[in-house]
Amino acid sequence: MKRALALASGTAITAAAVAFAMPLPQASAAAVGTATGYASVNGGTTGGAGGTTVRATTGTQIHTALCNRASSSTPITIEVEGTINHGNTTKVSGASCNTAADKIELKEVSNITIVGVGGGAVFDQLGIHIRDASNIIIQNVTVQNVKKSGSPTSNGGDAIGMETNVHNVWVDHATLLASGGESAGYDGLFDMKDNTQYVTLSYSILRNSGRGGLIGSGDSDLANGPVTFHHNFYENIDSRTPLLRGATAHIYNNYYLSLNESGINARAGGKAKVDNNYFQNSKDVLGTFYTDLPGYWQVAGNTFDNVTWSAVASDNNPAGPNPVSNTTVSIPYAYVLDSASCVPAIARATAGSGTGLKTSDGKCATTAPTASPTSSPTVSPTVSPTVSPTASPSQPSGTNLSLASGAGADGSSKASGTSYGNVRDGSLTTYWSPSGTTGDISIKWGSATTVARINLREASGATGLIGAYQVLNGTTGAVLTSGTGAGVISFPATALTKITFKITSASGTPKVAEFETYAS
Repeated sequence: MKRALALASGTAITAAAVAFAMPLPQASAAAVGTATGYASVNGGTTGGAGGTTVRATTGTQIHTALCNRASSSTPITIEVEGTINHGNTTKVSGASCNTAADKIELKEVSNITIVGVGGGAVFDQLGIHIRDASNIIIQNVTVQNVKKSGSPTSNGGDAIGMETNVHNVWVDHATLLASGGESAGYDGLFDMKDNTQYVTLSYSILRNSGRGGLIGSGDSDLANGPVTFHHNFYENIDSRTPLLRGATAHIYNNYYLSLNESGINARAGGKAKVDNNYFQNSKDVLGTFYTDLPGYWQVAGNTFDNVTWSAVASDNNPAGPNPVSNTTVSIPYAYVLDSASCVPAIARATAGSGTGLKTSDGKCATTAPTASPTSSPTVSPTVSPTVSPTASPSQPSGTNLSLASGAGADGSSKASGTSYGNVRDGSLTTYWSPSGTTGDISIKWGSATTVARINLREASGATGLIGAYQVLNGTTGAVLTSGTGAGVISFPATALTKITFKITSASGTPKVAEFETYAS
C-alpha cells in the first residue's frame, strides 16, 4: 500500500520539463469558468475579471504587473507562460503591491487572476503566498518542490499558502507537487491559517508530499474556513488531506490514492462533510488523529477500496472501518455529485494543469470549456450609464445616516484637491476622487449602525464613469452586494460600523459628490 515519498522525484522532474513555448498573442480577460463551492459565496470570487490583461514569463514580470496597477484593488489578469523560479523573480516596489524576491507575493492586494497559458506555467521551487488579500483566482498552474529547509527555500515550504485575513480564493486545475516529506525539506501543498475564509480547491492534483495541507496552524487557530475541496486527485500523501482545525470543510468527489498514514483529519471541533469520494490503497482516511481534541464528520456515498484502519486510542479516533456520521453540515450553495464509482476516472481526466480545463458534467462524463485561456478576446471594462441590476431607481427616504453626528469618512486614496469628507458634506459641488480610476470610499460610525440602502451621487460632468463596484462591510470585508454604475443600491439590512464602496473599474476618474446611507 505505502509508496516511499523518496521515489516521487521522477514526477517532479517530468513536470519541470514543460517546454517553454513562444509567447502567444495576449488574449483572455478572465479565468475560464466560475468559482464553485465556498468561494462562490460571501460575494463570490471573480479575480481580475473586468480589468486589464498582461502576459508574464518571469516572476519579476508578475510582480511588476501587480505594482503597475492604479491601486492595490485594481482588477488584473496575469497570464503566465514558462518557468518561474528564484533566478527570474525579484522584489518590485510600488504603492499597489508588497512583493518579495523568494516567492510570488500576493500581499495586501485584491481582484487578481493568475492563469497559466500557452505551453504551461511552472512555479519551480517557488511558492505562491497570499496574505491580507481577497478575491484571488489561481488557475492552470504547476507549483513544485517548494522547500522550507535546504536550498533554495520559499514560502515556508508551502506550494500555495494563505494567511492573515484572506478571503474568497479559488484555486482550480492546479498541480501541486513535492518530492518528499518534512525531513526532505518540504511542508504543505495547500495551507490556510490565521483567518483564511471562503476558499475552494477544485480539479487539482496534490502529489508526493508528506503533508497535503492544513486549515488552522494550531489547535487555537480556529477562525478559518469554510473551505470546499472537490474533484481533486490526492496521490502518495502521508497525511493532512486536509488537517482541519475548527473549520468547516465540504469534501466531495475527490480521488485519494495511497494516503500512507492518515487522510482527512478533523480535530479541535472541525467539521467535514464528506460526500461521494473514492479512497483507494490507503490507511485511516478519515477521523481525528494525533490529538484528543475531537472533530466531526458527515459521510455519504463514499467508496473505501482496500482501506485499512488503526485501533482507537486516546489520541487516535479513526472513523472506520464502517464510517458513520456524527454531525450534520449545512451547505449554502448548489452542487451536483458524481457517483463515487466514476471519481477515479473523472479525476485522472480532469485534475491538474494542462488538462484543457476539463470538468465533470455531474453525470460521470467530462466536458471541455467553450473557450480556452488563450482563445477569447481581451475585454475592456464594461461601463453602463444606467443603474445596475442591484440598484433601485427610487430615491431613498428617511435620514441620511452619513450626516449623523459622529459619522466620518475615509478611503484608499484621494486625488489632489479632493477630500474624503466631501462625500458627506451635503453638497454636490464638492467631491472625492481616487488617485486613479479605482479605489475605495467609506462612511464610518462610532457604534453599530444598520444600513440597507446607499445612494452614490456622481459630480456634475462625471455621471456614468463608475463601472463595476462592490459594497463591503468595511470592518470585516464581507461583500454586501456588487454591480455596475452609481445610484441607489439596496442590499439586506446590515449592522456595521463602516461601509465601503469599492470601485473596481471605471471609464475615467470617478467623482463621488455624496455617499448617502439609509436604514431602509
